[in-house]
Amino acid sequence: MVGPGLVVAATGVGAGDLVATTVAGARYGHTLLWAAVVGCLIKVALAEATGRWHLATGRTIFDGWRTLGRWTTWYFGIYIVIWGFVYGATAMSASGLPLVALFPDGPSLRVWGMICGVAGLLCVWFNRYAVVERLMMVLVGVMFVVVVSLAVRVGPDVAALGTGLWPTLPDGSIVYTLGLIGGVGGTITLAAYGYWVTAKGWTTPRWMPMMRLDNRIAYLTTGVFVIAMLVIGAELLHSAEIALATGDRGLLDLGGVLEERFGPVTADFFLVGFFAASFSSVIGVWHGVSLLFADFLARTRPHWAGPAAVAGQRERSLPFRAYLLWLTFPPMGLLFLDQPIGLVLTYGVLGSFFMPFLALTLLWLLNTGQTPLRWRNGWLSNGALAASGVLFLILCVEQIRDLPW
Repeated sequence: MVGPGLVVAATGVGAGDLVATTVAGARYGHTLLWAAVVGCLIKVALAEATGRWHLATGRTIFDGWRTLGRWTTWYFGIYIVIWGFVYGATAMSASGLPLVALFPDGPSLRVWGMICGVAGLLCVWFNRYAVVERLMMVLVGVMFVVVVSLAVRVGPDVAALGTGLWPTLPDGSIVYTLGLIGGVGGTITLAAYGYWVTAKGWTTPRWMPMMRLDNRIAYLTTGVFVIAMLVIGAELLHSAEIALATGDRGLLDLGGVLEERFGPVTADFFLVGFFAASFSSVIGVWHGVSLLFADFLARTRPHWAGPAAVAGQRERSLPFRAYLLWLTFPPMGLLFLDQPIGLVLTYGVLGSFFMPFLALTLLWLLNTGQTPLRWRNGWLSNGALAASGVLFLILCVEQIRDLPW
């Protein structure tokens, strides 16, 4: 019965999150384990709030944003267009990297990236949510088995893991701590959770317990996955004082370390998991964010969107497919950059601009008369959303400060 939660969690955990978690383990051992756990709890709160809004009100999250003023329409409309262009190239590149390593005599990174982008387009274009969910389940299973089995193989220090659950901040760790709490599994696709819940057939408040179970199972899985990556970084790299490259290429460095220690079969096994994590983000974003765009256009420009989008048949609508094409083909031009450092920086900044918007708008919507009294926020939800909003604002400022002005 579960599904939408795993889709949103797997979509949010991409190659960049794997690198960030592994680097945190390599630098600080198990000390920041507590931050990864807190990060998963925050995503549980955000996804639950999004799903609760959809089920309790029968309205989409974008419909709720529109009640807050025209500024939300302008903010979201400009954001989703720019973000899609930058993310499309980033996701295709991340999916192509492990394929280049697995098949060194095959196509170049650019070509593999384009193949992954088109494959994601075809998967979503010709299938509806049910098939997309099944594909995502397979990819989630692959990346979970690969990463957890590798963590077990490197031999986790159980006592150190227990110590890492106590909140501590080593010198110089504040940026990594904030990144672990706010970054792992946190993207614009959290806002798509409500649309996936609806596509699953959960459309009324009677599905609220199922949605909450689905959400908790998803982020429990994500939590185990993130902890496993931290263990790999701590046990394999921290003690040997091995540093990874920044960006997605850091995972290729990790593959090299695994090959030296365990042999080429283990390294290839890891690269398969790396690909599953990256390509799951491609499929999830191609489907989920296209749903968001279709709803956005149906409510702001219904004469452009067409009758399918206006009637709620978003997966077969013109704006859904137009955004799929936007995610796939224009960003291919960015793949021809030799060292797209500016692209990586831009994507990081863009990502940080959405999460405080989501957290703080949900905080408002779920405390007003727009939400039935029974389903409004309690003190725990309010605290989690308020803390998330503040945290993501701090992360946004940090991302901007890190830009090479």
